Amino acid sequence: MAPVPQEVHEQEEWLPQQEEYAARVRRFTEPYLQRRSAGEKHPVEDFLFTYYNHKPGQLLRWHPGAGTALRGPLAAERRHWKYYTTLPDGAVTVDLDAFLTERAETLDFVRVILAGTLRRPGQFGCFGLHEWAMAYKSELNGVRHDYLGLRLGADGTDAVVEESRIRCSHFDAFRFYTPQAVPLNELAPTRENQRHLEQPGCLHANMDLYKWAYKLSPLLPSTLILDCFELSWRIRILDMQASPYDLSSWGYPPVRIETPEGRATYVREQRRFSSESQQLRSRLLEHLDAAGALSRPITAPDGGTP
Repeated sequence: MAPVPQEVHEQEEWLPQQEEYAARVRRFTEPYLQRRSAGEKHPVEDFLFTYYNHKPGQLLRWHPGAGTALRGPLAAERRHWKYYTTLPDGAVTVDLDAFLTERAETLDFVRVILAGTLRRPGQFGCFGLHEWAMAYKSELNGVRHDYLGLRLGADGTDAVVEESRIRCSHFDAFRFYTPQAVPLNELAPTRENQRHLEQPGCLHANMDLYKWAYKLSPLLPSTLILDCFELSWRIRILDMQASPYDLSSWGYPPVRIETPEGRATYVREQRRFSSESQQLRSRLLEHLDAAGALSRPITAPDGGTP
């Protein structure tokens, strides 16, 4: 296979990028690590660090992405990082062949999820009721966030669920439904049909862009992964504001989806996040296509490989 083309950056070029990236990340990681050290919880801001399995230290590690090589004394430590290799001139870069070989199954699945969701129309009639279905019949099941109260109480929460059309398309939300809520959902999401049901109106599908992105590290540039993280962070705020939990003491006023006004607010924000998520899906797929092109042999005019 022909050598992968590399854009080589000297340390004085790439180090400011790394430092700027780290400053962006620390805005989120430092408060979380302080809370964790103190044994404190936050119902909104802890989610991306506790639900997803990408650790703060992993998020802090800056990668330029495939096709970019780094030179300089501080680049040398990357020689021992997973999926990195050293070029003959001493620069370090992502080992594209190793990544594409060892992570082929993940790459294929992520591409299917991203491409399928990108081409589907968004559905905007769920009103965030997945969180309500997770708290349905709480007097029997308890609630996931046992340190938070329910805005409408147990009976009021149950009434909203029973009076609404529940149509969640996202398996990783549906799987947390209470047993009594499961048959109320009009769809039956599974891991097997996930690739067919995911759609860009779903808040959780859009939050999961962060998951698909970090699973492709260090193939992708870290700045793109962080863009997905920041979108997920903002989506999580709406997700919990529209939930049955009372977060007013945490500084989050409710989006009252049990009212016409609240539902209109939810859909407006949902559409905005859907548009942003589709742009990120396109960017992620572009990087995957570029990585695939970099890994292919360069064909000579006579059909051979130079």
